Amino acid sequence: MTDYMLRPIGHVESALTDPSTAPRQPDEGAPPAWLVIDDRYAPALEGLTAGTDLLVLTWLDRADRETYTIHPRGDTTRAITGVFLTRAPHRPNPIGLHSIHVLAVTGTRLHVRNLEAVHGTPILDLKPLLTRDR
Repeated sequence: MTDYMLRPIGHVESALTDPSTAPRQPDEGAPPAWLVIDDRYAPALEGLTAGTDLLVLTWLDRADRETYTIHPRGDTTRAITGVFLTRAPHRPNPIGLHSIHVLAVTGTRLHVRNLEAVHGTPILDLKPLLTRDR
């Protein structure tokens, strides 16, 4: 197999600091947060405005990469399931996928809502959330 190297484009600033107490999904109490993008990528933010919906890909750097099966949501009454059928952070390649809404853009800082990632989480990429209108 071939290994691939990823370079973060920024990091998350959030009041969430402990993965074990962070919401599992954005609609479970995720506070507003900031996406802090490295200055070298400023041109890549051209045209991005408040009101934009984005997909944010993160590297869940505190995840266990050796976990392959889990009880969904840690509920032992549920059957063991392969992590590829869950949104669990612990997985071979812990890439987080977050659908967020941009509240404000200040230089290379994006104030966002609906982000359940913890403070310091590396950001890998941003992509527009496509709808049938686009």
